[in-house]
Amino acid sequence: MTSTALLTDMYELTMIKAAMHAGVAFRRCTFDLFPRRLPTGRSYGVVAGTGRALEGLKDFRFGPDEIAFLTERGVADDMLAEWLADYRFSGTIRGYREGELFFSGSPVMVVEGSFAEVVVLETLLLSIFNHDSAVASAASRMTLAAEGRPIIEMGGRRTHEWAAVASARAAWIAGFGPSSDLEAGRSWGIPVSGTAAHAFTMLFDSEEEAFEAQLETMGEDTTLLVDTYDVDEAIRKAVELTDGRIGAIRIDSGDLTVEVRRVRKLLDSLGATKTRIIVTNDLDEYQIAALRGAPVDGFGVGTSVVTGSGHPTCGMVYKMVSRANSDDPDAEQHPVAKKSQNKGTIGGRKTVMRQIDEHGVAVAEVIGVDVAPRADSNDRMVMDDLVRDGEIVGTEPLSAARDRHAKSRAELPLSGQKISRAEQAIPTVYVSQRGESQENIYLIGEAPANL
Repeated sequence: MTSTALLTDMYELTMIKAAMHAGVAFRRCTFDLFPRRLPTGRSYGVVAGTGRALEGLKDFRFGPDEIAFLTERGVADDMLAEWLADYRFSGTIRGYREGELFFSGSPVMVVEGSFAEVVVLETLLLSIFNHDSAVASAASRMTLAAEGRPIIEMGGRRTHEWAAVASARAAWIAGFGPSSDLEAGRSWGIPVSGTAAHAFTMLFDSEEEAFEAQLETMGEDTTLLVDTYDVDEAIRKAVELTDGRIGAIRIDSGDLTVEVRRVRKLLDSLGATKTRIIVTNDLDEYQIAALRGAPVDGFGVGTSVVTGSGHPTCGMVYKMVSRANSDDPDAEQHPVAKKSQNKGTIGGRKTVMRQIDEHGVAVAEVIGVDVAPRADSNDRMVMDDLVRDGEIVGTEPLSAARDRHAKSRAELPLSGQKISRAEQAIPTVYVSQRGESQENIYLIGEAPANL
């Protein structure tokens, strides 16, 4: 086990130390992890990272080496060091399952426990969800634009080596096909794929020799990269060497909207009517959408997906929303909220329902504040238990997250499936209890500036 405990902002520990000396560190609290708003132009986001967060929580331990570092640097005094040495999260976590959609204000994760044990998890949770959900959100837009055609994730050479593994995982949840990253395959069971780069072709005295070597080791169903020198000559040679049975060719340059149509005609004229055309070349969701009517059979995407396609973070935050006034574990919590300009929060414990109309289309994200929203027959509750009294109960196969995403995205209204600049697909509605009735607090969509 490698401890994840020092993947933590120092101020988490300085807060705990001060709270301990003030006698308030062990009051029961609830924190929400949520995005204040969706990135500009996005109609929805995709939750990814829950499984990694639960893995990180399991390994969140302060061993002798971590304690020694903290005490030597003066971060921890004796009281804090003693508590950290025995740290085990004993609280409760509820949240959105991976693959689920989220919207402005969605409480993606709700963490409850003592102030000390909950606040110390802030950096770990935010770093995972902000990264993984950004990648999954971008990947979902790309698979939406691809309209069922496969996309290979190939961003391992465009980001930090371990971020690449997490990115491949997040992209697969959102519908990508294989990854080129071998560690992603080993760590998460994701299918892997890869053939050859231009360097392989350039290693040989001729393109024909390079193709022959690749075909001999990988078979005729391999994908030959045909734009190292002359595209047309490479295609003719690939067809000749396989009697028209070459599985696929890849194009990595040029004006793809024009080139793929010309190449398809050439392949068909040579009798290679079943040969697939795969395109790469710094693609993003907009370029994929522009190729919807072109004879493209698959895509390879790297840089844009691992960087969130222009939005490398989801802007998620982790804020206290309720707390008790004593250390009594049964003490009632009451709502607390920030009133900061442009950074206000909504106090109270949250429960979420996705409102679905009679046609199976999502209508609203309904967030109950200290009350469960009333559900009709088609509506569904979104949050599940992930950790109960310190026991992790939310683990699931990655395939479940992938299936969930496909179902959740299918609920979007047509306006929410736009790739071009869009508004939030459905409004976020906050409801609270007043007497015997539920009352809307407000909507997000025309979101108040202080949310």
